[in-house]
Amino acid sequence: MKIGVAGLGKMGSAVAERLMECGHDLVVWNRSPEKIAALTAKGAKAAKSPAALAGEVEAIVTILFDAEAIDGVYRVGDGILAADLSGKLLIDMSTVRPQTSEKLAKDVRARGGTFVECPVGGSTGPARQGKLLGMAGGEPVDVARAKPILDQLCRRFEHFGPVGAGARMKLAINLPLIVAYQALAEAFILCRPNGMDPVQLMEFFADSSGAPSVLKTRGPLIGKALAGGEAIPPAFDVDSIRKDLRTMIAEAKSLGAKLPLAEDTLCIYDEAAKEGWGQKDGANLPAYWPRKFAAG
Repeated sequence: MKIGVAGLGKMGSAVAERLMECGHDLVVWNRSPEKIAALTAKGAKAAKSPAALAGEVEAIVTILFDAEAIDGVYRVGDGILAADLSGKLLIDMSTVRPQTSEKLAKDVRARGGTFVECPVGGSTGPARQGKLLGMAGGEPVDVARAKPILDQLCRRFEHFGPVGAGARMKLAINLPLIVAYQALAEAFILCRPNGMDPVQLMEFFADSSGAPSVLKTRGPLIGKALAGGEAIPPAFDVDSIRKDLRTMIAEAKSLGAKLPLAEDTLCIYDEAAKEGWGQKDGANLPAYWPRKFAAG
């Protein structure tokens, strides 16, 4: 297929590279042109605007930071919604509130396009390997149309219902992970006086009944951070985690509920960001809270 990718952040770029490896002809656009160079060097075509991109392709994939970023790609004067979208498939993978996806779907359909939301679990590594976890929302016939592309990007994806259902699932699955980072920090404070190597400690934690799944893949990185090192270059960074927490809390409020664990965790991560942790990968977060206190 001829596919467009608009918005080339870390995840957008990784998704674009995966699609190229799968044999698709790619057209790309990004507000910052320097992020396009690596893809055009591999054969992608650069579009002058999101609207121009939409005019050249059969399907468009976007994975953007938040609702404001969506507006900046879709709703500006030369945005995607300025193009005739008749017969085109649009797949948005952004992590946003359900109402944001629902409004975008309505606007895309008004321009003649087909819309599917599919926010994904996983970072840039799984994105490059086609091993994301997808949470699709849309009409069954539309999700079926998107399936060949989603199958190439995801090791598994589920159709959870109409547009908005996928957004709810993405917020739901991210919450335990984000809170688990802080739980690991607090657990480490309790056993730090034992003097055990943090990497070995995380391996032992991974074998316990309360272990978060993230320890299976990132335990050594978290242990390295707890030992005073830097885990990895940022994939899912602290600022993105804070954005997701704010989105979860706002969505719960709209449902007449509160998320006290999420609220308290956000306060801690906001503090971490003020102290320079905002651009660090989330795997560093278990080290933030213990560093505030002297070893017991």
